[in-house]
Amino acid sequence: MLWVAVHLPALSLESFASTLSPDEQARPLALIDAHRITQVNARAAALGVQPGVKRATALALAADLLLGETDAARDAQALQAVAFAALAFTPSVCIDATAAVPVVLLEVQACLRYFGGFARLLRRVQAALRPLSHRWQIASAPTALGAALLARWRDDLAHGAHSSDRAALCSLLDDAPVWLLGPGREHWQALQGMGLTRLSDLRHLPRAGLARRFGPALLADLDRARGDAPDPREPIVPPERFEQRIELFARADSAEQLLGGARVLLARLLAWAGARHGRVAHFTLLAHHEARQRGAALDPGMLHITLAEPSADFAHLLMLLTERLARWTLIEPALELSLCCEALVHAAPHNAELFASHRSEREGLTRLIERLQARLGSEGVQRLVRVADHRPERAVAWRPAQAVAPPQPACATRHEATTLTRPLWLLGEPQPLAERASRPCLDGTPLQLLAGPERIESGWWDGALAARDYFIASAADGTLVWVYRARLPLQAGEGGGWFLQGRFA
Repeated sequence: MLWVAVHLPALSLESFASTLSPDEQARPLALIDAHRITQVNARAAALGVQPGVKRATALALAADLLLGETDAARDAQALQAVAFAALAFTPSVCIDATAAVPVVLLEVQACLRYFGGFARLLRRVQAALRPLSHRWQIASAPTALGAALLARWRDDLAHGAHSSDRAALCSLLDDAPVWLLGPGREHWQALQGMGLTRLSDLRHLPRAGLARRFGPALLADLDRARGDAPDPREPIVPPERFEQRIELFARADSAEQLLGGARVLLARLLAWAGARHGRVAHFTLLAHHEARQRGAALDPGMLHITLAEPSADFAHLLMLLTERLARWTLIEPALELSLCCEALVHAAPHNAELFASHRSEREGLTRLIERLQARLGSEGVQRLVRVADHRPERAVAWRPAQAVAPPQPACATRHEATTLTRPLWLLGEPQPLAERASRPCLDGTPLQLLAGPERIESGWWDGALAARDYFIASAADGTLVWVYRARLPLQAGEGGGWFLQGRFA
């Protein structure tokens, strides 16, 4: 077996800072619990703020320190998103929560060949974690607990600590500090007083005496880390429905203030979609408002995003969400955001292409239509569609643009195959033409009839009867026009005679 451990040392602080504006993220940041600092960023540490100091001391060291409360539920959601991202590569993903900061574990031995080896798999895992905006430490080992200990400990290595066999793992663990083990942290003062600072020191002492003094859990963890005892793990299973909710640092009443939190939720949505090997076709963003007097809360504002074609492209979905947020008007300032997705589209993704094809061109058109609809609304982007009607003025209609044209009725297909060629340019209203010797005239010159007639008699069922004979004619300058002669002027209400209906390009 080969386990990969992903340790997130600053998960709590990063999950808190994810909803802050760029200016706020550049300030000294710290998390506080029970009036004591628990985590700080690099800028706060440079000012002397360290975990464990009191709130008043921290503010004295850094007057512009931005403080946030620790939140176990917020951290659990962020850790869950990391686990979802890992599930895209192997179904054997679990969370080791024996330390203060949990570690995500992936068993990857069975999928190394599929991803082209360990190095390529590691790069793919890191690329999947990058949109979540966390700092990570990665290690690998033949045992799950061994990989977790190495990931928590060897933060001094640029590419992590990796061991492919038990002998190399045991050699690395011998130099590891005792406080890495859960019971070792509990008895750290006593172990340090006895000179037991490394795991190799424990192995040189009688096991029975260690177990009586510190309990059996210390040696049990050591055996599981070295592979001397079994370490069964229960893999996690992604839920059928995605729903996460995050609290904003301040009241938000504009798209710019909402975008930071929405970006975080969108990245977690795609991590869940990758875990379930699907693509997103629809999702809903909800803005939760402050409760009014007497405890009555406002209904959350909803923003529905529907894609013309399912996608798992973070940049594309973020662009659509940004465009829609720019047009979204909040009834009240928002305190929290939530995002939910009911279902995914489970279908094989498109293959990559070396040269442009019809599919790639259609995908580009689809994304253009989606972007325009996000900015202008679904009714603001329309297209012409054919209608099963022989009358030219009613043969097309405006409909909201879609990525794929709706199927046409069979009668429309048969009609198109049997009629003469029609021009694309039709006049808004037919133009009456003068007549000379039973021939229509355009600009004072008789037209030469080239083809026809195409006889149309339709519309008796809706009160707009059209009884006409259509001809393709040539004007004096050689251009082709489309004219017709009304056959039943009284019923049609057109006054009889010739009319110009359209022009050929």
